[in-house]
Amino acid sequence: MTTEPVRDAFDAGGRGLQHQGLRRANERAVLTIIGFNPGVSNADIARLSGLAPQTVSAILIDLDGLGLITRGEVLRGRRGQPATPISLNPEGAFSVGVEIGWRHVDVLLLNLQGQVLARRHRDHDFPDATAIVDDIVAMTDEVLATLPDSLRARLTDIGVALPTNIAGNLALVVAPEDQKEHWLQLDIAAALKQRMGIAVTLFNDGNAACWAELIAFPKPRPANFIYFLIGRYIAAGIVGEGTLWEGPSDNSANLGSMLVDGADGPQVAHFIASVTALENRLVATGFAVDTRDPASWPWQDFGPALDQWLADSAKALAKVVFNTMTVIESGLVLVDSILPPAIVMQLVERLEAELRLLPIASYVPPQVLPGHLGALAPAIGGAELTLYRRYFSRTLADLAG
Repeated sequence: MTTEPVRDAFDAGGRGLQHQGLRRANERAVLTIIGFNPGVSNADIARLSGLAPQTVSAILIDLDGLGLITRGEVLRGRRGQPATPISLNPEGAFSVGVEIGWRHVDVLLLNLQGQVLARRHRDHDFPDATAIVDDIVAMTDEVLATLPDSLRARLTDIGVALPTNIAGNLALVVAPEDQKEHWLQLDIAAALKQRMGIAVTLFNDGNAACWAELIAFPKPRPANFIYFLIGRYIAAGIVGEGTLWEGPSDNSANLGSMLVDGADGPQVAHFIASVTALENRLVATGFAVDTRDPASWPWQDFGPALDQWLADSAKALAKVVFNTMTVIESGLVLVDSILPPAIVMQLVERLEAELRLLPIASYVPPQVLPGHLGALAPAIGGAELTLYRRYFSRTLADLAG
């Protein structure tokens, strides 16, 4: 159990509107209820949306005609009229999710129910602007080869999750100097759209991963939380009142860049609590590790080096969490990582302990829980965000297309 109210972030109660001019918004309200409450009936949808039963029935006919929903067998033997369970049609739409990481590229195919159907992964020493488009196109072709030709027309979008300002941060992975200019000249969304012929949207990797975590969280989904994905550096996100805080530059939750106390004075959290920071500690201690695959590391051998990283990371993240909580109200922190689940759980427990130790008056420490998706969260989130905005979101910008 979390300390959040027992109301799912995607509950649509009272938000559907009757006015005929807002039919599209009403359709999306209905789809949202179906998507996050699979198996609902017509009556359930009317009750949850506030729409008239006749309006709901008309919308369901349209959604059925578009192939976006499926109807199950009529449920009999209950009180009242027999009910027909309604769910999203998993083959109603598809999206490709891409993550461009500092050390890898992930490409996956997602259906309308959020299931990963196929995935391709490639490692690299740095994100190469001269090859990245070719790599993504080739990997996308491979995952799409698993999709029957009859369903190709239902592939709607590519969502690309990547660190903000790759060009300005290439020194983090010791990339060749000419890569900065290559990245500055590359419009990756336009290049991919030209090659693939479908819409491409870019997302900050932390925001995409945070959204994927919101979708993956069991009901009732929390409407407010702080999210960390401990990767090569720290990706982060914030959900407030059920809304992803992206900001005008898609980088509002750049929590890894928050200043905290380091061994030699103020330091950004990236250089204390990231996998790169752990890797540097291990190398300095004499361990030779495969920089591309932390899952294969001999974790049982790391002893004091790992223990000290966990302790320092928990202290740093506790300060980041507290400072973030002075801006937003949240009683929940979710921590995920590319590291093995057992290591993530240790970090979660230590972070929760450090938050309880903060000597702040009238401060209620938040609950800390592990995330659900691990390393795939950014790519999944990139795909899910494009589907959400195309079929479910009722913001004016998304309704206008």
